[in-house]
Amino acid sequence: MSRAVALRLGAFAGVLVLAFAGAFAIGSAVDPIAAADPAKEPAAGQDGMGMDGMTDPAGGHGEGHGDASAQPPGLAVSQAGYTLVPSTTFFGSAQQTALRFTITGPDGKPVTQYTKTHEKDLHLIVVRRDLSGFHHVHPTMDAAGNWSIPFSFTAGGTWRLYADFQPAGHDQPLTLGTDVNVSGLYIPVPLSEPASVFTVHGYDVTLAGKPQAGKESELTFAISKDGKPVTDLQPYLGAFGHLVSLRSGDLAYLHNHPSEHAEPGMKGGPQIAFGTTFPTAGTYSLFLDFQHAGAVHTAEFTVKVDADGTTIVPPTALPSTPGHDTTPHGH
Repeated sequence: MSRAVALRLGAFAGVLVLAFAGAFAIGSAVDPIAAADPAKEPAAGQDGMGMDGMTDPAGGHGEGHGDASAQPPGLAVSQAGYTLVPSTTFFGSAQQTALRFTITGPDGKPVTQYTKTHEKDLHLIVVRRDLSGFHHVHPTMDAAGNWSIPFSFTAGGTWRLYADFQPAGHDQPLTLGTDVNVSGLYIPVPLSEPASVFTVHGYDVTLAGKPQAGKESELTFAISKDGKPVTDLQPYLGAFGHLVSLRSGDLAYLHNHPSEHAEPGMKGGPQIAFGTTFPTAGTYSLFLDFQHAGAVHTAEFTVKVDADGTTIVPPTALPSTPGHDTTPHGH
């Protein structure tokens, strides 16, 4: 081989080395594994979309401020070293069963010590993936850290479980989610169209507001019965209302409470206002729990959110429809 040919081959090899080195440097700068490291993501609640968007020292409920670009809670089964572990992921429908699970901590052992959030150590949300059959329940825990509650899945399909809790010593609440499988007849339930009024058990709940993606939106619910405003709502878990919003598609979880704290004996209503930050444009299902005359009721709404702020159907444009008095969607 001539010296000139050898020199040309050596130069070409040098160019290849530099090219691979440059590619490696770029790949290291944008490491997809590092970018997706859950340990580097903010804990649920820090973005204002967990169960406690913000809690003041006096125990009042925050309105849900925070970074809308952060991943919403409820999309992961494990976060910050804590994992939601159901005892089984297979159930039958239309029969009462024991729904059991544990929360394991960074040491791999069941967590047994919790900081109460809204008067409970843990809140469990159960909903089918088509957003029907919504339940907000409170299981009990034994001394070994095993949670359980009698529960009936109303229909077959894939259901989502959300555990909303704050481990003792942890500075923020967490929301973990996992799917379970329920055998039986599966008939998908389509989402209802957006409307401003939902009637449940004789109560008319009217929604007003302008939800906007990425910014805090104020939503107001007005409750009436027999055409008269309800002015004696009762405290339920330390508030006059609880609002859970689930994003259609991935079922990202938002849980907000009104800014007004409710002490025993206080009366609230007819309006309940929430500050809610919808992280992205899309369709959301809203579930409002309120208590009156000793019973808890759930009103359900479908809301479409865009980047500019979409006005929910004006209350005067959609009166309560006769015959719409039903139990909640799929309940």
